[in-house]
Amino acid sequence: MRIVIAGGHGKIARLLARELTDHGHLAVGLIRNPAHAADLTAAGTHPIRCDLEHTDVDTLAAHLTDADAVVFAAGAGPGSGATRKDTVDRAAAVLLADAAQAAGVRRYLLVSSMGVQQPPAAGTNEVWAAYLRAKKAAEDDIARRDLDATILRPGQLTDDEPTGRITLARHVPYGTVTRADVAGVLAALLTTPATAGLTLELVNGDTPLAEALHTVAPA
Repeated sequence: MRIVIAGGHGKIARLLARELTDHGHLAVGLIRNPAHAADLTAAGTHPIRCDLEHTDVDTLAAHLTDADAVVFAAGAGPGSGATRKDTVDRAAAVLLADAAQAAGVRRYLLVSSMGVQQPPAAGTNEVWAAYLRAKKAAEDDIARRDLDATILRPGQLTDDEPTGRITLARHVPYGTVTRADVAGVLAALLTTPATAGLTLELVNGDTPLAEALHTVAPA
């Protein structure tokens, strides 16, 4: 498969690309900063420079030609303000969906976040509230489309070693999950078409990944 990953230099994206290439797939990473291209190439990922905040549907769709799936793993990142939470975490995800449909790519994975289902509580930090609103707006837009989309809501992310054991369901108690385990779940979702149309929450737990996936999407 040819998988195009938006936010290609992010931690989850690079871990996912490694999973994909290890299993014989072609991972393509969309990056904003050309200085990141060498990192992706060294890891076996094909880099394409495409700033999702400063491109258009036709240009982005051209990069998706012959793709089997797209993954939105981009984010405005630490230190960004409320404006960029919207332009990246919402608008760029929506643009990727527009381009996927224009290019005829049906499979779409959106990396979202636990906690977005409720409006931000009074007193929530302005930037964090903007992030939650942007992620939920992206979810709502993607879910309405004629796409084979799966929305994944990880819990609090850590850089610990992967455990291979998770809790994956429509709703799970809040907890932590390693970025490597998120990447492993994303790779598995790409080969599990029965998860299309689902919104799933993810934390580390006691269930092996394959078993957890089978529970939410029986063969």
